[in-house]
Amino acid sequence: MNVGIFTDTYFPQVSGVATSIRTLKNELERQGNQVYIFTTTDPHVDKDTYERNIFRFSSIPFISFTDRRIAVRGLFQAYEIAKELNLDIVHTQTEFSMGIIGKFVAKNLNIPCIHTYHTMYEDYLHYVANGKLLKPVHVKEGTLAFCYHLSGVIAPSDRVLDKLTDYGVKSQMRIIPTGIDIGMYTQRLTADIRSTYQIPEKAPLMLSISRLAYEKNLSQVVDWMPKILEQVPNAMLMIVGDGPAKDDLMAQVHQLQLDQHVVFTGEISNDHVNAFYRAADVFVSASESESQGLTYIEAMAAGLPVVVTASDYTNNLLSSETLGSTFENADGYVEAVTRYLQSPIENDTAKAHGILQQKLDAISAETFGKRVIDFYRSVTVEQALSKDPTANID
Repeated sequence: MNVGIFTDTYFPQVSGVATSIRTLKNELERQGNQVYIFTTTDPHVDKDTYERNIFRFSSIPFISFTDRRIAVRGLFQAYEIAKELNLDIVHTQTEFSMGIIGKFVAKNLNIPCIHTYHTMYEDYLHYVANGKLLKPVHVKEGTLAFCYHLSGVIAPSDRVLDKLTDYGVKSQMRIIPTGIDIGMYTQRLTADIRSTYQIPEKAPLMLSISRLAYEKNLSQVVDWMPKILEQVPNAMLMIVGDGPAKDDLMAQVHQLQLDQHVVFTGEISNDHVNAFYRAADVFVSASESESQGLTYIEAMAAGLPVVVTASDYTNNLLSSETLGSTFENADGYVEAVTRYLQSPIENDTAKAHGILQQKLDAISAETFGKRVIDFYRSVTVEQALSKDPTANID
């Protein structure tokens, strides 16, 4: 199939959505499909740079999310490109500029349009006028407007599906969790992250990897650090990433006199992230805004136990203490993290390996790609039959 993916965010931008799209692109191509990325311009990509099968459209920083972009033109240009490429299907990954362009292209080419709903926008309303301008009802109305007349919607988790159902979305929906390149995280590495960041080899190390945004609730992780240190005095916390909350987090660390126990690395390339997982003893997160939580899955693939906020999704994901634990309050968090720091998990045992492998098979990039292609084919057949009920579909 010739697949057109329309997205406002793509590499070199660092985000879970960009990672998800690249994983899907690579897997679809591995399975013999042609994939074309329609996305925004980026200040870190020279306009004369050739990028195979990537088409960038003029853009500006997105209001309140200045590290993200929004296209300001390209509607008819994208249509002409898509027509020349003979696209079979459009897959939108945003409800904003490139998503709207993608819907326009699909409608005018009379081909199916699938959408992946990545973001739980109600968790981000505080970015716009401190939450005083936009309300949850506006998110509902915007979602319903965008999802109207779509061929299908992909929800990365039960939480997303439930929210879309509550909104009243009528399009056909499927839960398809984003997969990851398992091989990227299971390989042994020689990079010495501890030495690079001057962390003692024997120091119990907690790891957080995310965009440093307020909805990620990293301030809570920092707040709970003194309680961890009461039981594990030499524990360290490494915070990987960048974002609008970074300065406040650094000030919080200094105020709590945790400078010797917390390390900020800044943003890193996704290609190097496995080395950080391999250097740590436990992955931690207090976020309640994740639609899926790709970093949780990446950590598991690297053999690192995770301690994350309890939800239906995470409780099901972490079905064994070998994989990690969920928590509902500060005491639960401290107890779980301390346990993993004091008694590191050995995922090389036969039982542990079996449990981990079963989970990884279900969330592999290969499984992800196959399920998405199956959805593509399903909606393509449905659209063909709607045009001609007597059509012979192979």
